[in-house]
Amino acid sequence: MFELPNEWQNTVLDALETPSMRALAAFLETERALGKTVYPSRDQYFEALRLTPPDTVKVVILGQDPYHGAGQAHGLAFSVQPDVGVPPSLKNIYKEMASDLGISQPNHGHLDAWAKVGVLLLNTALSVEAGKAGSHQGMGWEAFTDAVVEAVAARIKPTVFMLWGSHAQKKGAKIDRNKHLVLKAPHPSPLSAYRGFFGCGHFSKANAFLEASGQGAINWQLPAIGEFAF
Repeated sequence: MFELPNEWQNTVLDALETPSMRALAAFLETERALGKTVYPSRDQYFEALRLTPPDTVKVVILGQDPYHGAGQAHGLAFSVQPDVGVPPSLKNIYKEMASDLGISQPNHGHLDAWAKVGVLLLNTALSVEAGKAGSHQGMGWEAFTDAVVEAVAARIKPTVFMLWGSHAQKKGAKIDRNKHLVLKAPHPSPLSAYRGFFGCGHFSKANAFLEASGQGAINWQLPAIGEFAF
């Protein structure tokens, strides 16, 4: 069965201990037993939750499912391992961030620094078969990640939800707009970024909201890592 980070035990443990999640766990073990490669590794399914405990969440960015290429996924939405090339959607996120905040674009796609300062980088599905995008959607992850979003939204603490694309926007449909800041834009993929993601100003809007609510702005500037080319 799955091992939930301790800090989230009181928040979403019930959502993890359901028949559908037990079936999902059995499915994943069967897939691996059949010789299929599943990303990320077992110990990174809940990496986003491990790096961003519930009491530290300031911003939630929702993705769909992990990258399905070798060495990419490590449990954070939109993020890749530090020695892997920056994916196209993340490049567009960096472009918008640089335009919005006037900060430099990093030379890598590793977003753990965001996670450690309160940005919950949560995918809807937390696993995928190698080479098959979306292959584990509808297998049971969605109910669990819905519970995570609902738990964050149920808190008194005002939170920013960045919902990029129709998939993320559907998942955030029940968020109380009177309490939280819900920012919507097209997905940052090359197919849709020019339809309104570029110029959305979400990073500065998020920081203005957080400062107004007394929480302090997010430092979106990622540190450089090694010599990996952007």
